[in-house]
Amino acid sequence: MSTDYTAPMRDIEFALAEFGGLDDLTRLDAFAHVDSDTVVEAVREAGRFMAEVIAPTNRPGDEIGSVRQADGTVRTPPGFVEAYQGYVEAGWGGVSFDPEWGGGGFPWLVTVAIQEMLTSANMSFSMCPLLTQGAIDLIEHHGSPDQRSTYLPRMITGEWAGTMCLTEAEAGSDVGALRTRAVPAGDGTYRLHGTKIYISFGAHDLTSNIVHLVLARTPDAPPGTKGISCFIVPERLVEPDGSLGPRNDLSCVSLEHKMGIRASPTCVMSFGEGEGAVGYLIGDENAGMSYMFTMMNNARLSVGVQGLSLAERAWQPTWGFANDRLQGRAPGAAPGTSSPIVEHPDVRRMLLTMKAGIDAMRALIYLNAGAIDRSRHAADAEERREAAELVELLTPLSKAWCTDLGSVVTSLAIQVHGGMGYVEETGVAQHYRDARIAPIYEGTNGIQAMDLVGRKLPMRGGGVMHDHLARVRTAADELSGLGPEWERSRSELIDAIEATSEATEWLLAHGAADPRDALAGATPYLRMVAVTTGGWLMARQAVAAERRLGGDLDPNQRRFLESKVAVSRFYCEQLLGEVRGLVGSISAGIAGLGDTDLAGFGS
Repeated sequence: MSTDYTAPMRDIEFALAEFGGLDDLTRLDAFAHVDSDTVVEAVREAGRFMAEVIAPTNRPGDEIGSVRQADGTVRTPPGFVEAYQGYVEAGWGGVSFDPEWGGGGFPWLVTVAIQEMLTSANMSFSMCPLLTQGAIDLIEHHGSPDQRSTYLPRMITGEWAGTMCLTEAEAGSDVGALRTRAVPAGDGTYRLHGTKIYISFGAHDLTSNIVHLVLARTPDAPPGTKGISCFIVPERLVEPDGSLGPRNDLSCVSLEHKMGIRASPTCVMSFGEGEGAVGYLIGDENAGMSYMFTMMNNARLSVGVQGLSLAERAWQPTWGFANDRLQGRAPGAAPGTSSPIVEHPDVRRMLLTMKAGIDAMRALIYLNAGAIDRSRHAADAEERREAAELVELLTPLSKAWCTDLGSVVTSLAIQVHGGMGYVEETGVAQHYRDARIAPIYEGTNGIQAMDLVGRKLPMRGGGVMHDHLARVRTAADELSGLGPEWERSRSELIDAIEATSEATEWLLAHGAADPRDALAGATPYLRMVAVTTGGWLMARQAVAAERRLGGDLDPNQRRFLESKVAVSRFYCEQLLGEVRGLVGSISAGIAGLGDTDLAGFGS
């Protein structure tokens, strides 16, 4: 049974063009040095590299894991160091960063496509470049000129890694409760003292230096998030000439034993057990949280990519298994024969649900990434504003829905395999274990829902959401042009729009009067908006695929596009019906939760 990974290039190229708007992006002045053909060739080469170099490290990494050694250093699993060296030499980590610091200057959309394949190949391995990208983003936007010139070139190449050190034992999602201290040293630097937990790749053997971005409090800082500052705390101090100096006063005191992503060293980091870890303030004191939000859209989108990536990785062996596994006699099969389980209706439903979810996730994420590029680089100010609003609206959907759906799809992979899926030998159980963390970190999915109803829904008095639903309705109208067989899909999408509009108006009215009503319905509302948005994207996919089917195609291209049409129709006809059923839980408000006495539930 194969656990190999093959980059789904036809799907990725379709999404780059139809949802990411690759052709339009390459016409922008910022990307004048890039064309669509160059991007596609680069992405194809990245896919080959991820499949041939990174993917083989996935299974051994899960089985062996990273190990903290007696001297406090961390050894990654066999093959990781060599694979990472290849990743650095190929330059994949710097594709979309500023050429001033050694980046390739490609659209962020391209990095997202590469991230998808890297994460599918080995999610544990991908955590190191992912955290580094977030640290680069923050330093590039808020670091001083000296900080940027010192750290960005070697972080963009991947020679140095980066981390984000936020979480503490008493300060998880409530970041404002953190206690790590930063005391001025009198020479422009600070000395940090404190402990951080859940620090991915806080210590490892892949790079010569690790640049920690640490949230801490300076003396007399105000309480809560308003008193948080952000510091660069390198594992090894950097000399004025750029060479590495002595080790800083920090250490990995233990590794977490986790359900999944076992090869990713999740560290408990201690800062300042001696005289204090040397830290360099980024920007202004007490502005650390606002700086973190600069990188939040990219980081949350990247976590959403993890849901897509693991769903794709789980799908590939599941599709093969369903076609190879003979069990039972399907309806209509000859007596005395065993049928491939793909012929059983319930298995077909699971497979179509998996594939429809993957296509919808990829469409949403690539649309979101393309909007990030347009919000930064479009020539017209109004286009930049509209794109920025779309990014704000889609980001919590991308993070929360895609990671929730990643858990669902990887679980379905186990179900299709049956008992063979529940044992580790087949490999699909790992994908479910790895996927389960993504709904939790980078802001739990409940926090994403709170962000949607608390910050995004009120934008322009609900106007951003109203504009979005108008876009969805346009796609529903376009389905009419595909023929009468699409009338049910169109009807389901129209009903989803109307249900979402109804819930939106309820939240705008009642949430303003009592925020608890909005928060009580936040999670089902996020799911409602996401599923409806998925219907919009699948309608667009069907229209685009039908348009392409009118061309001169070889048989493989025709089958691919016909499958796009089929899975789009399945999504609209059989998955959109969930939306109407969510109205009740959204509009129940706080009464259904706050009036329930939970005391009797305890023992």
